[in-house]
Amino acid sequence: MPAKSSRKFEEIVEKFVELKDTSELMMDLAYSSLLMNSRELAEEVQILEEYVDKLHTDFELLVLSSGFKKEEAKGFLGLIRLGVVTEKIADAAAEIAEVVLREIEPHLVLKLTIEEAKETVTYVKVSENSALVNKTLRDAKVHEETGMWVLAIRRGDRCIRPKLETKIQAGDILVASGYAEGEEDLKKLASP
Repeated sequence: MPAKSSRKFEEIVEKFVELKDTSELMMDLAYSSLLMNSRELAEEVQILEEYVDKLHTDFELLVLSSGFKKEEAKGFLGLIRLGVVTEKIADAAAEIAEVVLREIEPHLVLKLTIEEAKETVTYVKVSENSALVNKTLRDAKVHEETGMWVLAIRRGDRCIRPKLETKIQAGDILVASGYAEGEEDLKKLASP
């Protein structure tokens, strides 16, 4: 594959991975918003749904304008179809979050689950003097230190589904869930 084609291929792969990761993040946040009856998480899902719509359109345009030869382009048909399905997953996550936003009374079983839950969801901004800055999630050991799991990182106008290798930056907003007792520890760690 020529260098130009190789770069285009890598760009397509990167776009698809971002599309897939964002739709998976949306599903995680949507279920969490429902189980914790969290309006904030439901609103985050709605914001991400608009982002995924744009991301999906950009992805399809990139694939369609890639200029690959017919035999190279055949394989992209399946990828385009996966992009469509991924966007539908994002739409389904938005519908789940809509239940919380419309303040629909949860089913009795779900209501009891919400009442019994000792978990919470919190947002914290990472300050420049935080010990977390420039550390990966693996090295930061947020869960070990606070009991909170980082579900997402809002960085500027992007929401990232973090991996263990994801580096935390000053200004990041961490969306975390865990036991309520860990919320204060996370705030101190992120903004001492």
